[in-house]
Amino acid sequence: MTDASHQPSTLPTSQNPTYIGLVAPLPPPSGGMANQARQLRRLLEAEGVSVDIVQVNAPYQPAWVGQLRGIRALFRLVPFIFRLWSTAGRVQLFHVMANSGMSWHLFAAPAIMIGAMRGIPVIVNYRGGEADTFFQKSIGRIRKNLERAAILVVPSGFLEAVFKKYELSSVIVPNIIDLEKFSSHTTNDVSNTTDAHITDAHILVSRNLEPIYDIGTVVRAFAHVKAQLPNAQLTVAGSGPELAALEKLAAELGVSDAVNFTGRVENEKMAALYHSADVMVNPSLVDNMPISVLESLASSVPVVSTNVGGVPYLVEDGKTALLVDAQDHHAMAKSILAILQDDALAERLKTEGLKSVIQYSWPEVRERWFAVYRNALAPQKPSRSGINGQRNA
Repeated sequence: MTDASHQPSTLPTSQNPTYIGLVAPLPPPSGGMANQARQLRRLLEAEGVSVDIVQVNAPYQPAWVGQLRGIRALFRLVPFIFRLWSTAGRVQLFHVMANSGMSWHLFAAPAIMIGAMRGIPVIVNYRGGEADTFFQKSIGRIRKNLERAAILVVPSGFLEAVFKKYELSSVIVPNIIDLEKFSSHTTNDVSNTTDAHITDAHILVSRNLEPIYDIGTVVRAFAHVKAQLPNAQLTVAGSGPELAALEKLAAELGVSDAVNFTGRVENEKMAALYHSADVMVNPSLVDNMPISVLESLASSVPVVSTNVGGVPYLVEDGKTALLVDAQDHHAMAKSILAILQDDALAERLKTEGLKSVIQYSWPEVRERWFAVYRNALAPQKPSRSGINGQRNA
């Protein structure tokens, strides 16, 4: 397949947008989609594009409403709808960062409908590794809205394949990684996020503490690693409902003194944390295009990841990362130890990983987004077969 980022668009540059409505979450919390939205806004504005954010996770007003389960969504939805309507009257198009489940129904679907009502094109930038499960249950209800979008954009070949399964064509525009930020070899502020002494065997996990990310498998794998490397340390950077269970598991396995649960780490401090690590582990059960993997590659940190969802579209086993089956803590421990005990392997993964991640830098991704925007604004609705018939593998 051809790489659309290196193909000239047939539409004139003058049709680049000057005013976009970006419908998306923003930090906090610093999740992958929120960080991508903030970064895309900054990069577009640097290109001279005005960007209005319609924030899907805006703070509750008044704040105490957030404690009222069942009705708090209404307090967020009503002002969100008004904000969508007013923004649609100013901007040229909506760029909607969409996800599965209730997030789709509460935020993406209204944005598509209001865009149609106000006569502006809507780009649906669908993300999240649970798309197939969501589509199985909901495609009958959501297909019409998906087909109202000017263009469907996904960040990976994995999601492109899911969309194709449901006869929906999409264009791939990958996530963006700030190479300059993560290639800067600094360890400043590491002490603010890790209370343990960093050793030559520092293992990092950078995912929220939720069941879907299966941090427990890493803790079990770490117990095996520590049996062979007594000074090894594990840092778990993230927050979530599984904290108490994970702390209990670490205690049961006798590794509590070597496991540091940092809580949420601000995105600005993550680069230093990556550079303190010898291995980054991604244990997720379902995934699309994990930003933590891209950030690790950009930081020259070897990656061990589960072989799920979009991960094998992102890295190549044995070349840019080591892949293992989900929930297999024995295989995970073996791969971690292989990297920690084989300098040649570690260096090869670092070198090849850094090479592979260059394609996700803004200079590489920039033209893909502008090609999408130009096609959405073109007088004739673009074909769902892709931008000018081109696809990116």
